[in-house]
Amino acid sequence: MAVNQVSVFLENKPGTLDQMTEVLARNGINLRALSLADTNDFGIARMIVNDVYEATNVLKEENFVATFTPVLVYKVSDETGALNNILKIFSAANVNIEYMYSFIGKKAAYMIFRVKDTANAEKILAGKGLQSLTQEQIAEV
Repeated sequence: MAVNQVSVFLENKPGTLDQMTEVLARNGINLRALSLADTNDFGIARMIVNDVYEATNVLKEENFVATFTPVLVYKVSDETGALNNILKIFSAANVNIEYMYSFIGKKAAYMIFRVKDTANAEKILAGKGLQSLTQEQIAEV
C-alpha cells in the first residue's frame, strides 16, 4: 500500500527550513525521512512523517504550502547490488521512477520511490515479488 509523503514549498533563504521543522517539532510530528531539492528561488522538502494529516494541517496553519503525495516504500537489503536488484524489477516492469530518496530504520534501509501511477506500479511490482510498506509499518521500522 502506498505511503503518503508531505511536500512543502520553501523559500530558498536562511531560516526557512528551521521554521518548518520548528512547526513540526512543536506539534509532535516525527520526521522519518527527509529530502530537500532546491532552485534559486525555492526548495521542496519531501518528508515521511508519523502523522501526515496533522503535519499538513499545522504547516498550512503556519502559512506553509504543504501537500501530500502517494509514494512507494521498499526495504533494501544491506548488501552490494540490493538497490540495483530492485531497480531492475522497476525497469522490467516498465515503471519509471520520477525521484527517490532513502532512510535508515532500526534494522534496515528503505527506499522511497515516486512514480506516476502508484497503484498500478505497486500491483505490477507485487507480482514481481516486491512488497511495499504501509503507513503503519513505517512507524515501526
